[in-house]
Amino acid sequence: MILGSHVSFKSDQLLGSVKEAISYNANTFMFYTGAPQNTLRNPINDAYTKEAIKLMDENNIDINKVICHAPYIINLADYGVNDKYQFGINFLIQELKRIKALGVKYLVVHPGSSLKLDRNAALKAIGNAFKRALNEVSGVYILVETMAGKGSECGINLEEIKLIIDTCDSPYLKVCLDTCHLNDSGININEFDKYLDDFDQLIGIDKIGCVHLNDSKNELGAKKDRHENIGFGTIGFDALVNVLNNERLKDVPKILETPYLKIDDKTSVAPYKEEIAMLKSGKFNPNLFN
Repeated sequence: MILGSHVSFKSDQLLGSVKEAISYNANTFMFYTGAPQNTLRNPINDAYTKEAIKLMDENNIDINKVICHAPYIINLADYGVNDKYQFGINFLIQELKRIKALGVKYLVVHPGSSLKLDRNAALKAIGNAFKRALNEVSGVYILVETMAGKGSECGINLEEIKLIIDTCDSPYLKVCLDTCHLNDSGININEFDKYLDDFDQLIGIDKIGCVHLNDSKNELGAKKDRHENIGFGTIGFDALVNVLNNERLKDVPKILETPYLKIDDKTSVAPYKEEIAMLKSGKFNPNLFN
């Protein structure tokens, strides 16, 4: 079971991320190399990276299963719009170089929204952007994330993901499944094996590089993308445990992106240690902190 959560990347960079993951009893984690809402980035500190790798080795965290996430604001479907497309590619290249410097191999990227182009042209623009970025930086992977279908989001079904992959035509482009996004796009997670069958037939199951394990606040097919804590949403605990323990994805890291829990008007706390324990036990706890 390769299970962890989103963690912070602050002043001590990857070292702090590892410490936080260990505090949750996780054996993997996902981080941003800066704020997800902007492209401001500090230089990578090699001393922190070296300490982080040593700490991972001491705590059985395989760096080859660690995930980074690109910021939300780059839109690779914005082809030809005020140089935003080239800016997005350049920033993606920068992020790939940053994770390579950290020794991390996987960067999750939201495909973008078709604001100016028709769907097929937008999907091909995304695939071409990925291709150009991967041609610039070797030995690291992009994981294109499955999306919920909010607004004009791209990558909302297998056919759209396949078109992006086919356009990119690189072994270094894989897929990140998000269970909340799948649910909100219309995929019943109670029938996850059927979805994997369809994925394998159309794309190939070896292309799945990561799973974001999230419950959803929304009904099936709502196209809204609002995450919920494990077992407290419309997907439900048992369905998510089945995803976690699916034999075909046993070597794929599972990452929690569930909301912080509100304790009172001023305090919210990360639920990840408790959710990881609950998932490992296979028993739902309706009172996570009791």
